Amino acid sequence: MSHYPPPPWTLTADARVSIWRVPPSRLPALPPGAEPVLVAGHASVFTAWIDYTPPGQLAYHELLAAVSIKARKVSCSITEIWVDSEASLAGGRELWAIPKDLATLDFTSAGTFTATAATSDDWIATAAFKRRPALPLRVPTSFEVVQERDGLLRTPVGAKIRPRPASAAWSFNPDGPLGYLDGRRPVASLELPKSELRFGA
Repeated sequence: MSHYPPPPWTLTADARVSIWRVPPSRLPALPPGAEPVLVAGHASVFTAWIDYTPPGQLAYHELLAAVSIKARKVSCSITEIWVDSEASLAGGRELWAIPKDLATLDFTSAGTFTATAATSDDWIATAAFKRRPALPLRVPTSFEVVQERDGLLRTPVGAKIRPRPASAAWSFNPDGPLGYLDGRRPVASLELPKSELRFGA
């Protein structure tokens, strides 16, 4: 078994996030009982490239997709997620039922941030983010990640973030697990540098 920190995990992250509007019929499967939040008949899907760095407890790369769902507070369900860390994979699955898989994730950040994700079988996605001029704003926030384990398992997440607007160009393998986003354009994109996360109770 890969060793991972006990919960909660305290993490430091540089994240790039895009928000998509997707018809419910195109969504991946959600946990039984979880319903997507619909706005004008469309669900909100969030995709993110995340570079976890020191002084956080773990350092690794991640690509995820999550769907905003109805709940008592702001909540999402992670439907697809890849990491390049055995410890993160094991901890995510065992502690919080997050369906992490392994992939090769390559990030570069010389001016424009670029990222690629692929498994040994095929490529998953690529993206390029460019920051837009704006003043950073530090926003404390909290939400829940809701996954399936003997019903709905709710994991609290606390975050301090400094969102900055960005432009983003994504490509998705149309035959891959994120193929339901192929051909779509994000409605908004953000950079979240030096975010502070507390994952789990």
